[in-house]
Amino acid sequence: MIPLSVCIIGKNEEQHIGNCLAPLAPFSFEIVYVDTGSTDRTKEIAAKHNASIYDFAWIDDFSAARNFALEKASHDYVLFLDCDEYLSELDMDALCTALEAHPHGVGMLLRNNYYESNGTQTNYPDRVERLFSKKRFHYKGIIHEQVVALSDDSPLYERYEIPLTVDHAGYSGDREAMKRKAERNNSLLFREIKKRPSDPYLYFQAGQSYNSICDYENAYIYYKKSFALPLNPAEPWVQIMATAYINAMNHTGRSAEAQLFFEPVYGHFSGDANFYCSMGNIYLNLDPPQPLKAMAEYVKALQCPTAREEGANSFLPYYNIGLVNEMLGSRDSALSFYRRAADLGFSPAVERLSTLEKI
Repeated sequence: MIPLSVCIIGKNEEQHIGNCLAPLAPFSFEIVYVDTGSTDRTKEIAAKHNASIYDFAWIDDFSAARNFALEKASHDYVLFLDCDEYLSELDMDALCTALEAHPHGVGMLLRNNYYESNGTQTNYPDRVERLFSKKRFHYKGIIHEQVVALSDDSPLYERYEIPLTVDHAGYSGDREAMKRKAERNNSLLFREIKKRPSDPYLYFQAGQSYNSICDYENAYIYYKKSFALPLNPAEPWVQIMATAYINAMNHTGRSAEAQLFFEPVYGHFSGDANFYCSMGNIYLNLDPPQPLKAMAEYVKALQCPTAREEGANSFLPYYNIGLVNEMLGSRDSALSFYRRAADLGFSPAVERLSTLEKI
């Protein structure tokens, strides 16, 4: 077994810290918890789970807190988790094998991000960089911090997937808590944007903050600023932003603008069920709608073997194909697709079925 330190930073996380630490108990990890000013029971709960607890005076810099945790870790290899991330799957033997095969790289865990959409609990999975040697890497950036090499001679590094999955509960909080989090994040992001106005990633993250609280107008503004700068469409965050930008435009009555912007760059984002669903939504939201073009996009989404967001290749296109058939006057076909979406637990489909079956 390769010795491993699990590092966590937090503040006032009594709601999450126990759920974060409890699944780690069966493994021989060193637990390093850095507290940035809790006034609740967070540290007390962490102590009950055998965490080594350290205090760090908050200086509006997430990287500084994470790098402080690195200093306190006893082992060379560190795994970072957030308080609202709960370990759900881990193959320890396979993890050690991956570390031995990639000693100079950065391991990416699988994170399932849960949130509610259209009355349905859904999830979009992503890969995040969290496992590395503290002799080779540290964090940079005061907000939405990123792993960077310590040596300027080797800024590029290998990324590899690790057999570790966490469930992320951070997007399922109450609206006021989400609003406070977005305001905190954006205050730091705007400070960084003043320093680095040509960094598209910062505008993307500002858009994400607004998107998390359904402020689609401001989300649109910052996604647009990001897309106005040079981007690499192959970057995973750019792929995520494409669908988020479309959704923000659809929510703010800019579907025609979305069509004009994304049709010429369609090839950069095709192959993703989320993108196909978003493109289909553009065509349904146009005035007048283009239902056949929308249907073609939803069919493509169904044909994708995997999806970044739960439902993007199942109940969402089923439901929307039902909508298209209803628009075209094909009631039986609409009912058939609504049933498929309803069987997968999609609440709007259940409601639409109930309405149509009464007619």
